[in-house]
Amino acid sequence: MVFRVKMEQTAKKQASNIVLALDFPFEKPENRGRLFAKAEHVLEAASPYLCAVKFNHHLVLPLGTFDGVQKLVKKTHEKALMAIMDCKANDVGSTNQAIAEYYYAAGFDALIANPFIGWEEGLKPIFDVARKMQRGVILLVYMSHKAAYEGYGQTIVEAETGKQVPQYVAFAKKALRLEADGAVVGATYPEKIKEVYSMLREKVPIYSPGIGAQGGEISAATRSGARYLIVGRAITQADNPEATAKEIRDLATPPK
Repeated sequence: MVFRVKMEQTAKKQASNIVLALDFPFEKPENRGRLFAKAEHVLEAASPYLCAVKFNHHLVLPLGTFDGVQKLVKKTHEKALMAIMDCKANDVGSTNQAIAEYYYAAGFDALIANPFIGWEEGLKPIFDVARKMQRGVILLVYMSHKAAYEGYGQTIVEAETGKQVPQYVAFAKKALRLEADGAVVGATYPEKIKEVYSMLREKVPIYSPGIGAQGGEISAATRSGARYLIVGRAITQADNPEATAKEIRDLATPPK
């Protein structure tokens, strides 16, 4: 629960529920320096209006976990913000354990994992490492892209009950049962946010990606129960990231 509490405290202190997805288009490997400078600039400019920064493969692959990315994580912490690694961990237990250990060692406060892998020799090693190091685990429940229904929306038979339910409902129940530190539900599907929130309430906060470039709307997401809004291209590709981040923060429902 340490990460969840810190996120709440940071959101209140910053008066913001905006998580910046620090994602950028492909750059040739020889332009890594320029990519780092761009990421550093956007982080610096937007930081007053954020509560956290989410990293993905867009920076980890070209800059390196313990090189450029770790420097950006350190800068994130210097700005008194939380750092989340969106690795979508989705492998066997020994690999997941290594993934968690490396990303937490790099300074990340939480990582995102995919519940498809199950508990034993799946999610359990991630949760074990997270609890030992007092870090967070956020679970994918329903993604923001158009084909999300093919996986997260499919009908399954629950192993525990034998009942037919949508996959995302089973994942939401799992997030609640495992006391996950968050659940990802795309802002592009406010009806799914509302349904998941009806199950999680205030026990597991909802993180909603897809605001802006993917068509997700701030008001619809927050009204439906999203606690944190994840915004990427609308800020990272803006001519003025600072002004854009402020505008988005001001439009968002402030933390309670």
